[in-house]
Amino acid sequence: MGLLLASLPWLWTTTAARGHLYGEADAPAADVVIVLGTAVAADRRQPGDRLAGRLETAAALVKSGRARVVLVSGDGGGTSGDEPAAMTAHLAERLGVDPRRVVADPFGLDTYDTCARARDVYGVERALIVTQSYHLSRAVTLCRHLGLDVDGVTARCSGCGPVLLVGKGVRDYFASGKAAWDAVRGRPPAVRSPVNSGVADALTG
Repeated sequence: MGLLLASLPWLWTTTAARGHLYGEADAPAADVVIVLGTAVAADRRQPGDRLAGRLETAAALVKSGRARVVLVSGDGGGTSGDEPAAMTAHLAERLGVDPRRVVADPFGLDTYDTCARARDVYGVERALIVTQSYHLSRAVTLCRHLGLDVDGVTARCSGCGPVLLVGKGVRDYFASGKAAWDAVRGRPPAVRSPVNSGVADALTG
């Protein structure tokens, strides 16, 4: 019984995301694709392997016409470096995405904050969200719980070996508990910001 109760948050995130998870090739269309931040490489300027995979997937979605604007959301003061700055530069300089189509949120400090701020600060109502498979159900469930009409797209990950995937899967199992608690209490994002028209401007520009 105890194990079942402990697993309820993970079951919630997994079950609620069903029907909203896609591969890159069969992803639906949306004006906005949200890319969740993660560790920057050791030089503090380039994205790490997992982050690079997320950005490559988002760029492919834009180039295929499945998305028009990329909202990169991460920690602008992260321990590994400025995640949104590295993401923005990589999209524009390495992946050929028009920088006018990239909007950066430096206060997406975790998945919940990214979803809440996409809705409240950037006015996003419908979006694709990109991250690796072990994280995708939790991201989709949180965003949908917060009222965003999102579908998840599994990110590429050239450096994701079996050991890493198992380790991240275990971490996400425990992270689902925090996700459920955040959702139940409706916590506000860590950083409050005024409304930002960046996404709307990029869509009309």
